[in-house]
Amino acid sequence: MSRPVWVLHEHEQPRHHFDLRLEEGGTLRSWAVPKGLPTDSRHDRLAVAVGDHDLDHATYADEHKSIADHGWWELVDRNERRFVFDLHGTTGVRRFALIDTGSDWLLHLVKDQP
Repeated sequence: MSRPVWVLHEHEQPRHHFDLRLEEGGTLRSWAVPKGLPTDSRHDRLAVAVGDHDLDHATYADEHKSIADHGWWELVDRNERRFVFDLHGTTGVRRFALIDTGSDWLLHLVKDQP
């Protein structure tokens, strides 16, 4: 069984932002994260759910979009309001939580890392 992929795209257009994409159910679920992944557990980042993308988008880059990081991910915990997951990327493993606020999502770097 293959591990689900993830990718963090860095966009330059229409203005600088990042897209976090997690493979689930045969597609890439996607969130626009204007300021990128959080670097400490004290500062959550807005994550706006956007449309799913085809799996081939995990390796896509062009003059306006580059791959900032990528790898595979694993689910740690999930309920109807949040899910916790480990991103295994090019620089190691980091644990995050996506928290549904009812209107958007918050991306949180978990204090206790794996």
